[in-house]
Amino acid sequence: MPHTKEPAAATASPTRKRFIVLDVLRGFALLGICLANYPEFSLYSFQDGATLAALPSHQADGVCAFLLRMLVDGKFYTIFSVLFGIGFSLIIGNAKRRGSSGNALFYRRMIGLLAIGLAHLLLLWSGDILALYALMGMLLPLFYGLKNKTLLRWSAFFLLLPIGIDTLRWATGADPASALHALWWQTAHGVGITEENFANFLAQNDTYAAVHRFLVQGAVERMWEFVVGNRYYKVLGLFLLGLWIGRQKVYAHIGLYRPLLRKVQRIGFAIALPLSVFYAVGTDIKPLQTLIYTVSVYPLALAYMASLALLCQRKPRLLLWRLLAQPGRLALTNYLLQTVFGIALFYGIGMGLGGTEIAAAAAETASAASGTASATGGICATGISLCAVSLIALGVYLLEILLSALWMRHFRFGPLEWLWRMFTYGKRLPLRK
Repeated sequence: MPHTKEPAAATASPTRKRFIVLDVLRGFALLGICLANYPEFSLYSFQDGATLAALPSHQADGVCAFLLRMLVDGKFYTIFSVLFGIGFSLIIGNAKRRGSSGNALFYRRMIGLLAIGLAHLLLLWSGDILALYALMGMLLPLFYGLKNKTLLRWSAFFLLLPIGIDTLRWATGADPASALHALWWQTAHGVGITEENFANFLAQNDTYAAVHRFLVQGAVERMWEFVVGNRYYKVLGLFLLGLWIGRQKVYAHIGLYRPLLRKVQRIGFAIALPLSVFYAVGTDIKPLQTLIYTVSVYPLALAYMASLALLCQRKPRLLLWRLLAQPGRLALTNYLLQTVFGIALFYGIGMGLGGTEIAAAAAETASAASGTASATGGICATGISLCAVSLIALGVYLLEILLSALWMRHFRFGPLEWLWRMFTYGKRLPLRK
């Protein structure tokens, strides 16, 4: 397995191997996260069906939406979550080799991540996942001492638990998130955001004060989404699976685990991929949709990981690995950088390419079809289609590859990784090579 060595002075820990396959997987996950999140950054996912149906690109966008839901939705956050669990096993393992438990170090790391996540959530984007990762990550030391089989059983329990919860909700009509939903809209109305202006608010307002008002209600909405989507249990289950993978050091012994990885591959592509078609189509029966999610999203995401690991071990010199590994080494920085690019491109405080343009294009199309005057006041808008949004996301990712490569020529860590690491170890670390 090809690797590079990271200087001890830079890591504040003994010199250890850096396995490129983990950076490749992080880089690959960043690509999928970008594709999954940019429909929301562009405000495309906020628009109602009538608005989207009026777009000239409606049919092509429908195909694009289906493919994104089938191949991307949920899969890459799954990969990130598994990698988080692997990272925890590395931190604890390195600490134990130094003769300490590593728990204090890990909790400082989680506190630092929580601070970064809350800043991201409250100052930049309501779709943050880092704060949840930090909070659920704090539970991992409770599971570290378990036997491998017990660890896998707990992982399976948390991953399957949403099926039972949603079945109970569906059967009883209970909605434990209703109070949060009411609080969300109460907060939104309090800052001047209504059901009517919600979809285009971020594009139509060009001040940060307006963006921050949206973020205030968005933070409450995010909490509601986590409860409705059972995200707490899902994330913890994936963390535990990653912890098991990390303890087995599968990333370091890919050849040894080839039979297992090929089995994961076969299940993912032969069974989970066809089931992903049903997931993309969707159903109004919530427990059935949750069941389909469980048996399609997780296995397919693991098949992606297994395929990359096997190919990386088989053809270690491919240029593709170096390209994917570049942003993967700066995963935290690049995750937040995607937010910065999204704001700059789509929000009113930036280029304003988001929802306003979509709504204007829909109005132009509708007025042309009816032969009436346009409600947009003569604005010549083409709108941002979902296909265009996906291409923009790809372009942002390619730019991140370039910027990451340039940065790592001169520095040991990404800027946020450096700050996070210094907070974790409580000492100043050299940044320049």
